[in-house]
Amino acid sequence: MSSLKTCVVTGAAGFIGSHLVDRLLALDFRVIGLDNMVLGRKANLKQALGSKNFVFREVDVNHVKLALEFVESELHGKPADTMWHMAANSDIQAGSRDPDVDLNLTFLTTYNSLRIAQTLNIPQFAFASTSAIYGELDQVLTEDTGPLFPISSYGAMKLASEGVVSAALERFLKRVWIFRFPNVVGGRATHGAIYDFIRKLRENPRELEVLGDGSQEKPYLHVAELIDAMLALFERARDRLNYYNIAPDGTATTVKYIAEAVVRAVSPRAEIRYTGGSKGWVGDVPRFRYSISKTKKAGWKPKLTSNEAVDRAIHENIDQ
Repeated sequence: MSSLKTCVVTGAAGFIGSHLVDRLLALDFRVIGLDNMVLGRKANLKQALGSKNFVFREVDVNHVKLALEFVESELHGKPADTMWHMAANSDIQAGSRDPDVDLNLTFLTTYNSLRIAQTLNIPQFAFASTSAIYGELDQVLTEDTGPLFPISSYGAMKLASEGVVSAALERFLKRVWIFRFPNVVGGRATHGAIYDFIRKLRENPRELEVLGDGSQEKPYLHVAELIDAMLALFERARDRLNYYNIAPDGTATTVKYIAEAVVRAVSPRAEIRYTGGSKGWVGDVPRFRYSISKTKKAGWKPKLTSNEAVDRAIHENIDQ
């Protein structure tokens, strides 16, 4: 039996979760991965599945008995170091159409992952949260901005999840990290503007429909830098409750920029047609600005601007 530290990763076959798995394995962790495969893809784990230090099963953490039995069987009586909870509905539009999606896939996955962590005495919990918890605020968002009134079911369920995570810290956890993501882009994506624009242009190379007026502007972070940030904070931030905004440093990208860049790369003669309005859909926060001063103080800062992350991600999504 390996003496390596063991991590449990939920959402292990997803966009962000699979990148995290690869990096944890590269850092010589043993990784137990599980995913319900709603958005996860087995192909995302191609590299990880070749490692003797990785085990994976398609199982929903909301099926607590099955998930618990799997993880416990792979621990072989030894404790896991950390649970990395990446499982969630990451398609905000889907949650806007049907709020049960986020109740089940965003909140209850968190609640039940914590049940599993408590049963197995896993002392540390790292949680993928989001800028959507802040709602629509015309100010630079710091970690202590409030009061918080999310405008999407996704943001509401992530905020509720932060609440049950902090309550679990009082009950049984020894340390928690809450990472508040911006818009994350890169290879293995399953949703988002870049992914959607490429798909639309492949279906109709003559025209790209863009929801809203194109002026929506948000910070975009490449997934490789997100993983860098999470692992740096995991190593360096050692309070009982650690919560951080992660984003590019002071830069953002408009939807218009993304649409034009995707058109140039995929179908240069396509016409861009904007549907109009300041929001792309119900629950869309059209623009936000993040402060990452706290994250930089902890020792991490990004290398790419928001536009550079988008440009890199476009080519990765075209090639996938």
